[in-house]
Amino acid sequence: MGGHSHWSTIKRQKASQDAKRGQLFTKLAREIVVAARASGPDPDMNPRLRLAIDKARSYNMPMDNIERAIKRGSGQVEGADLIEATFEGYGPGGVAILVDVLADNRNRAVQELRTTLARGGGNLGEAGCVAWQFQGKGVIEVNAGGVDLDEVGLIAIDAGADDVRVEKEKGRVVVYTEPSALDRVRQTLADGGLTVESAELAMIPTSTVSLEETTAVQMLRLLDSLEELDDVQSVHSNADFPDAVLMEYAGR
Repeated sequence: MGGHSHWSTIKRQKASQDAKRGQLFTKLAREIVVAARASGPDPDMNPRLRLAIDKARSYNMPMDNIERAIKRGSGQVEGADLIEATFEGYGPGGVAILVDVLADNRNRAVQELRTTLARGGGNLGEAGCVAWQFQGKGVIEVNAGGVDLDEVGLIAIDAGADDVRVEKEKGRVVVYTEPSALDRVRQTLADGGLTVESAELAMIPTSTVSLEETTAVQMLRLLDSLEELDDVQSVHSNADFPDAVLMEYAGR
């Protein structure tokens, strides 16, 4: 699973310190609303909702906000109807991009995506133009603490993981699962006393596009611009960034 970019990890670290916390909380709340609407307000019976709540809590979202979002999703409190959709396009260097959207106005969301992509050196594509280059996976990042990293990997495989990536320099193991197994594997790891730093569904590229420095910077700026759109929940790409560019980006 080498195509899973370190960009997503860096982005999450930056989001934890993001000054635009209000916008982040809005996006987290929207995911909770849609999850509760799809399969009910009980997180014990709704794995997607459980993951959404866990993610919101990892960013220190207040419980009042979480409970209010659950009530909106379950119809106990009125709220705008949200449309869930994924759009496809291209970025600088021919990079494939998938954008997950939750919006109350599809036409507005499409126009903002089209404009942002064009300004960033990309373009919005037709349905199916790049989706074939990705596969849906559960991605779990585990801080091993004092546990042997290879042992963590074996625990994950025994729990049903498809693959693991041991990052010894960071004391971390990245675990990949089938989407349906994500919550089960996450719970097994947590029950084993391991620190689960994040657990989410992601679109992992089956191959990547290596970018030279200038194009990589342009692509990172485009990804940032897409992430900043109110209707955008997540962005996936098959870009492979030079380490030096990522280090500079992480330090901003």
